[in-house]
Amino acid sequence: MTSLNASCLSSSALLAPPALYFHDVSYNHENKHLLGPCSFTLDGIGPTLVMGPNGAGKSLLLRLAHGLLSPTQGQISWSGSDGCPRQAMVFQQPVLLRRSAIANLIHAQAVNGVRRSERMRRAMEALERFGLTACAKVPARVLSGGQQQRLTLARAWLLSPQVLFLDEPTSALDPAAIKAVEAAVLEFHRQGTRIVMTTHDIHQARRLAGDVLFFSGGNLCEHTSADTFFNQPVSSKAQAFVAGELVE
Repeated sequence: MTSLNASCLSSSALLAPPALYFHDVSYNHENKHLLGPCSFTLDGIGPTLVMGPNGAGKSLLLRLAHGLLSPTQGQISWSGSDGCPRQAMVFQQPVLLRRSAIANLIHAQAVNGVRRSERMRRAMEALERFGLTACAKVPARVLSGGQQQRLTLARAWLLSPQVLFLDEPTSALDPAAIKAVEAAVLEFHRQGTRIVMTTHDIHQARRLAGDVLFFSGGNLCEHTSADTFFNQPVSSKAQAFVAGELVE
């Protein structure tokens, strides 16, 4: 599924991606403390990989940053005068409409105000960019897992996000599909989109990360460059994680 922050959409992307600021952010649910307090700034080039064991708070962090949830305390803000960058989120399990691949892309443009005369051309360009031209008329829900995930990325691409959140988008894919999705993510990055992506795959993070946010038990343990994280992690939990040991 691709979640789009529709109120912030426009037709062109900024040359430099907006910075993201977390200020003492915490999140509780039903009297259970799940995240934070944590503070960090994402203002580098990225991509930023959010890592940690299961239950660390990675997916929760993305939902807070994307505005799907509101923090219990603290503040989340963005650089820029409007304070609301165009952003999209791709979830671990693609959720697509019961219609063809190209119809999914046309619908996404329609609900976001793209002129009718432009929708088909743009949709076909997106399918070609993500290697899905042959699937244009195929029902989206019968595509392979990798094709579905690339379709969600094509859908996001059409709306020119300044920020793209991805929640373990390759966790259930085969190696060839993983490679294709990673190539698409890097294409977003090359075009100037800020990438914030969760993964539990250290090898994938080594391939993609510019910097790493490492969480454990809802706490931010480390935020550093990818080179430092993988070669000289500071926190004991990050050291154990990189070594392949069990981290709680």
